[in-house]
Amino acid sequence: MAKIKRDPRLMELAKQFLEIYEPATAGDVYDGLKEMLGGTIESMLEAEMDDHLGYPKGVNTNHPENTRNGFSKKTVKSTGGPIEVNIPRDRKGEFDPKVVGKYKTDISDIEEKIISMYAKGMTTRDIEDHIQDIYGFSISASQISTITDKIIPMINEWQTRPLESVYPVVFMDAIHYHVRQDGVIVKKAVYNILGYTMDGTKDVLGMWIGENESSKFWLSVLNELKNRGVQDILIACIDGLTGFKEAINAVFGKTKIQRCIIHQIRSSTRYVSYKDIKALMADLKLVYKAPTEKAASVNLDKFEEKWKNKYPACVKSWRINWPELSAFFEYPTELRTLIYTTNAIEGYHRQLRKVTKTKTVFPTDTAVIKILYLATMDAMAKWTQRIRNWDKIESQIEILFENRLNPQK
Repeated sequence: MAKIKRDPRLMELAKQFLEIYEPATAGDVYDGLKEMLGGTIESMLEAEMDDHLGYPKGVNTNHPENTRNGFSKKTVKSTGGPIEVNIPRDRKGEFDPKVVGKYKTDISDIEEKIISMYAKGMTTRDIEDHIQDIYGFSISASQISTITDKIIPMINEWQTRPLESVYPVVFMDAIHYHVRQDGVIVKKAVYNILGYTMDGTKDVLGMWIGENESSKFWLSVLNELKNRGVQDILIACIDGLTGFKEAINAVFGKTKIQRCIIHQIRSSTRYVSYKDIKALMADLKLVYKAPTEKAASVNLDKFEEKWKNKYPACVKSWRINWPELSAFFEYPTELRTLIYTTNAIEGYHRQLRKVTKTKTVFPTDTAVIKILYLATMDAMAKWTQRIRNWDKIESQIEILFENRLNPQK
């Protein structure tokens, strides 16, 4: 491996550092660096004071309007630990330093680091220990909460931002967490909507927290989308929640509903015997993998005839939900692949669970939303690619929904 080349000036500074501080351990090196950092900060503050007063230190002037007036001590947090620095003062009290602001006690960007650790799912205790081990000072759980609360205005702004007028495809689903409320632990649902925009990119339209998942709450969510500028949703992909379809159509009357095939399979085969599941699934596959809706209906008839006596609830579930399960047969293959399951939003939920897996109980609703928002921003930053085959899908959408793509304002 080639030798790393160092700037000769840096090497000379290193020699001077060793001569002055004579460090024997890595800890001694850090202590020396902290002292050097403190000296550097003080030199920069003195330069700021020179600029503020209009003359350098030590120069006599006749009747200056303002003069130096000693120092005040301040301890600031740095990446190397706490550092005590001398802050110069002026007699009029007008000096406002930029290097270390009047009310600033942290020059390490520690707040950004804490928010980053919080976003990755680290517990409050882990963050406390990490800050103590790495930076040499302690921070309490309440301080961590105060720091992460600074993102709440950002969440509110994101949650109320204007949306596009038309979304070709949206996925709606909820993820559940335990939250402490009035001294009792309750299970709450976080309602999420992920949409595909007309340029083929993914976007999380918002997240809402409520008690249990219900079509009534979804109705309020959809009304909020409309108030934020959404005029039409072409296709909505959903699970089997009772009343979900009616809630969507009450707000967006023309939206096509596609019920998730995977959710349907899971719920309808829940009580199928292990010895029959393989054969029954083979017959079901002929239904939802059929090339056309007509062929699927024929295969559904055969499925019903074969299994209705042994598993009547399973067969009935497919019959009742068939209008929403079979909606994807109206569309070309590329669009079918996109909508027949809610895999898109389930993948997003997996990313949320990854950062919340250490959180068995959240102290408040706000704590839930904070970490999910940060995880969402992280996920969306990685969604830089358009959906595969989007050019072909877009051209099909333009033909299939040509009268709905440019709604009147």
